[in-house]
Amino acid sequence: MILRYLGRVGAFLRRKKAATLCRAAALAVVASAAPAASAQLGSTAYNYLDVTSSARIYGLGGVNITAVEDELSVTDQNPALLGPEMDNQVLFDYMRYVGESNFAGARYAKAIGERGAWGVGLRYFGYGEIKAADETGVITGTFSPKDINFSGSFSYDITDRIRGGITVKFLYSAYEQYSAMAVAADLGLNYYDPDHDFSASIVGANLGGQVKRFNEQNDRLPMDLRIGLAKGFSGIPLRISVTAWNLTKWHLPYWESGDGTSSEPFKKKDSFTSNLFRHLVFGLDFAPSDRFFVALGYNYKTRTDMSTYKRSFLSGFSLGAGLNLRKVSLAVALAQPHTGATTFMFNLNLNLQDLLH
Repeated sequence: MILRYLGRVGAFLRRKKAATLCRAAALAVVASAAPAASAQLGSTAYNYLDVTSSARIYGLGGVNITAVEDELSVTDQNPALLGPEMDNQVLFDYMRYVGESNFAGARYAKAIGERGAWGVGLRYFGYGEIKAADETGVITGTFSPKDINFSGSFSYDITDRIRGGITVKFLYSAYEQYSAMAVAADLGLNYYDPDHDFSASIVGANLGGQVKRFNEQNDRLPMDLRIGLAKGFSGIPLRISVTAWNLTKWHLPYWESGDGTSSEPFKKKDSFTSNLFRHLVFGLDFAPSDRFFVALGYNYKTRTDMSTYKRSFLSGFSLGAGLNLRKVSLAVALAQPHTGATTFMFNLNLNLQDLLH
């Protein structure tokens, strides 16, 4: 979102003879674009919405809509995973992202009878301090671009195995003295068969539009259709998941830069196989007990979005782990999308009802 917005704000600022400020901001925050931000496509704004707040989901590849657990963090990308079993849970999340980027948030859930639940959340996306300059290049101070997402969710058990949910998000962006606002919604359905540990979901994500624009140019939200499947195995504490996303478009080309030794132009990759795997995220859960889990994920799109000769061997892979204590649950996740960018996420999940007893 930031790079696209700052480019457009730059056009506005140039008319105000302050384009230097925008260029400085763009250079400082371009590395902060989310793995899901389609950095090589640049077709939408608000792409920070695709950065999960869940360490479990981040460990499973960053995109997952089928992880059925009794913890609030899994509701991040599918409101149909919210339920009365999460009554009085509070989640705190923190993420150290690329460069000076820091993301943090909190969420709370409450049951409505035996079949429904509601939740509220707030998440802050900060991109560090950036120098501001006038049209002559003289430094005039600093500013800190930021995005804020305030959300409200509701879910209901339609049948014993089918649950539906909706999350409405109010979005605010502030870059120096310029600001914008938008409203978005996620609609989700989940089918879960506990006897066979099978979960299937469909989500319409980021449906909505802008309410207030930076300038006269309208920016589209990263609206998406996602389908996911997850299956556990009897007698083995493993669960595999596959999530298909970006299903509103088939072609997701990227540019391959090679090993850095050639002066030839970058090669455009747009084959059937490449497009197929850039739509898929794979996850593996290992949970030998109710108190501990390890999550491993592979996101081919993240790997190919970072397709430079300095790309890490680990690019596209992510690892998460969690510990469930009697009253507190802790989870962490790590990934290295690029050699110069190691990301870290931390979750603290509390059950207020347990803490009060």
